[in-house]
Amino acid sequence: MNHLFEVAEFFGIIAFALSGFYAAAREKLDMLGIFIAAFLTALGGGITRDAIADEMPYTFTHILPTFLVIGVVITAVLLRLNKHDKLEQTKIFIISDTLGLVSFAISGSLVGIGAGFNVFGIIMLGMITAVGGSCLRDILLNKIPFFLIGEFYATVAIIVSFAMYVLKEFDQMNLISTVIVFAIGVTLRLVAYYKKWKLPKLS
Repeated sequence: MNHLFEVAEFFGIIAFALSGFYAAAREKLDMLGIFIAAFLTALGGGITRDAIADEMPYTFTHILPTFLVIGVVITAVLLRLNKHDKLEQTKIFIISDTLGLVSFAISGSLVGIGAGFNVFGIIMLGMITAVGGSCLRDILLNKIPFFLIGEFYATVAIIVSFAMYVLKEFDQMNLISTVIVFAIGVTLRLVAYYKKWKLPKLS
């Protein structure tokens, strides 16, 4: 099961790093700023998760996530992808981003379960892992985090994390049930994206 979600997370890291690259390029940041924005977007949520759970951050003990971010930034610069920001709207980007969102939510909730957190802690840790990186990026760029005003995004992470808590409470946490939660989360996110679902706002 770990290998399955590691692969999904790697797709997510690539998509999130690319999202950070585009956000930084639009704000005309220099190369250091672009790398920091990409790094925060892709890995900031996991680092925050591990800090809250009092664990050694995975990113600081495994080199592959950082190499993925560096590779994405270098490739994006060489291919001048900042001139083609519609790439963020392509199916492959949306799917990769969705895989990352859901797998990060699952991994975050699993860390919360392992740390003995209650339902609130598990849900918060899952959500922070999934959207914490983009939140840190937007704060860095002096913007309101997009998931607070935009798409049906963090809500998917909350639903997935709560589902993992329910599996734990009924002692049904195994490969098959977790894969089902993963599939439901991915489907929900894709439907929400293409149907343009949004939470209601006060008028």
